[in-house]
Amino acid sequence: MKHILKYLTGAILFLCISLAHSQAFPSKTIRIIEPAGPGSAVDTAARDLAPKLSEALGQQVIIENRAGANSAIGAREAARAPADGHTLFHGNVNNALNDLLTANTCCRLGEALLPVTRLIISPLVLVVHPSVNAKSLKEFLALAKAQPELLTYASGGAGSITQLLGELIKATASVNLREVPYKAIGAELPDLLAGHVLVAYLAPVAVAQHLKSGKLRALGVATGKRVTLVADVPTFAEAGLAGVEASGWNGIFVPAGTPPALIARLQGEIARILAAPAYKAQTIERGSELGGETPEEFAAFIRSEIAKWGKVIKDAKIKIE
Repeated sequence: MKHILKYLTGAILFLCISLAHSQAFPSKTIRIIEPAGPGSAVDTAARDLAPKLSEALGQQVIIENRAGANSAIGAREAARAPADGHTLFHGNVNNALNDLLTANTCCRLGEALLPVTRLIISPLVLVVHPSVNAKSLKEFLALAKAQPELLTYASGGAGSITQLLGELIKATASVNLREVPYKAIGAELPDLLAGHVLVAYLAPVAVAQHLKSGKLRALGVATGKRVTLVADVPTFAEAGLAGVEASGWNGIFVPAGTPPALIARLQGEIARILAAPAYKAQTIERGSELGGETPEEFAAFIRSEIAKWGKVIKDAKIKIE
């Protein structure tokens, strides 16, 4: 009986402390640590959210870019921050993939950084520089087979979603493309436009204007259905490469130890922002889909992504040096 009373007392005390934190929150500027470079598709998602979240919470919300190391630099900083709700981490698929490749537990999603909710998910588009002599995905794969390692593709480095999609395409189509790793999401675009690297896998919003201007050519979308923003681009399956799908996703996380009441409040406020008609329309126009799930649902989604890409990492023998 004493043990039960002790447990109940502790639980009630924890709940009271959690509620007290929630009522006092926020008491100062909130920062969102962004592990991608300024102007990238991932960075744009955080910048779209910030003013709306600021309005909802009554405090300024700022973005701090900490790009590099496949999004791990920003994750490490966020994991060390006080667990008081005033530091958020805008994590992405690369952070989940890092957890597959390193024994370092400094910033694991679900452990050091707790999920709040997903923001957006965007299928990746295979784009090539116009100098590549291929007008379709079939022609592209035929060229890659005929001239192994002639074609270079940009990746975000070891374990990034763009590297894994590149490896999955190579394995599925039996082709060999030469990888050119970059240090941050979106860092490859200037080189791609200049023709220094010939192939990349990018979000629709990052390439749409360049497709219209003819500076890039899209050969396929790595998803099961076409994307409105680039509606004339076939899916990989339509273009002759079935079974290859990959998306970039991102969401909000907080340092471990953040009171559950704060996490619940953040999730609720963000879900309301995402559900606004104007916000939804804007996201669809950019070729993405919205999240807003509960922390538990978001955590389950992350686990499914880790399971999916874990096999690709194992088969391709990918390691972080």
